[in-house]
Amino acid sequence: QVQLVESGGGSVQAGGSLRLSCATSGYTYSWKCMGWFRQAPGKEREGVAAIYTGGGSTYYADSVKGRFTISQDNAKNTVYLQMNSLEPEDTAMYYCAADNRGVTGYSHISSARYNYWGQGTQVTVSS
Repeated sequence: QVQLVESGGGSVQAGGSLRLSCATSGYTYSWKCMGWFRQAPGKEREGVAAIYTGGGSTYYADSVKGRFTISQDNAKNTVYLQMNSLEPEDTAMYYCAADNRGVTGYSHISSARYNYWGQGTQVTVSS
């Protein structure tokens, strides 16, 4: 059974940093793409960052460019999201997602691309 398990969330003050991890298991092949999404209360889920696992190309939402970095450790089947200079607006539940179909026609940070999801980890940034 495929599982994506996020960790690393927590509460920080504005300007602080957190590193989220997403460990995958139960899938013996290589994911096509992996991404991070977030959803704040009362708002729609939005794509934050994605990484094309084959070549390592990365993609970011404008709101996090220059502050967040997505990376992967293939040996550990883990994807990370380093979040620096956090702002109260970054407060949300963060979800990891994986695509094993190689879907085309969607942005890399579109939820439509992904067919596996984790349960989420909460990030709270106080001012």
